[in-house]
Amino acid sequence: MRYLILTDIHANLEGLETCLNDAGVRGYDEILVLGDIVGYGPDPNAVIDRVRDLNPLAIVRGNHDKVALGLNQAEGFHAAAKAAAHWMLDTLTADNRAWLVALPMGPRLIGDTLEICHGAPFDEDAYIFDELDARHAFDAATAPICFYGHTHFPVAFRLTGDSLDIIGPSGNGETTLPVAGDAKYLVNPGSVGQPRDGDPRAAYAIYDVNEQRVDLIRIPYALEITQAKMHRAGLPEPLARRLTLGR
Repeated sequence: MRYLILTDIHANLEGLETCLNDAGVRGYDEILVLGDIVGYGPDPNAVIDRVRDLNPLAIVRGNHDKVALGLNQAEGFHAAAKAAAHWMLDTLTADNRAWLVALPMGPRLIGDTLEICHGAPFDEDAYIFDELDARHAFDAATAPICFYGHTHFPVAFRLTGDSLDIIGPSGNGETTLPVAGDAKYLVNPGSVGQPRDGDPRAAYAIYDVNEQRVDLIRIPYALEITQAKMHRAGLPEPLARRLTLGR
């Protein structure tokens, strides 16, 4: 079994299609989506339609997806994110808004060895940034490997006994993480549609259960097309500019 894992697409159709095309060449069996399908980007309806057509095996909502429940969910967003949330609610079709509202909260268990969430196993809106966050998440996790998103930073935490290792991306476009049976893992594939680690390339992961390995993959996409769409939609300029910076 090979799982394609996507998170933080953020209404970026070009990023999504590039990841799907690349993953299609590599091969996968099922898709897992870790939330934040919308928010920030210019193509919320097209991205939702694409994700729905893919028929993911499992999906959880992200904090930006919850804005479909009402703008009160945008409390705590910075000004540009709030403006994008307003625009998104005006742009979504009724059917796609209802689909977002119905998305389940995480975490979700996939079989007995794999778990997915948006923020953390203990709180769908929490961030996992450092060792303290990771240890809290390991305490709450119910499966040996948990995939999460929300931070837009590709990284893996590996817990072996009481020893915690942090494994970052190699920078060359692909990082392979062997999955050992005596360890537990928290893995963030990074963001499809709005990377924030200084690398503007789209990010996703493939988890090969049979080979017990996770591939963290980066791939360039036509971000200038996404930016042009954002400008035409009147979305805040900083949201378009940050795509170039990977911030």
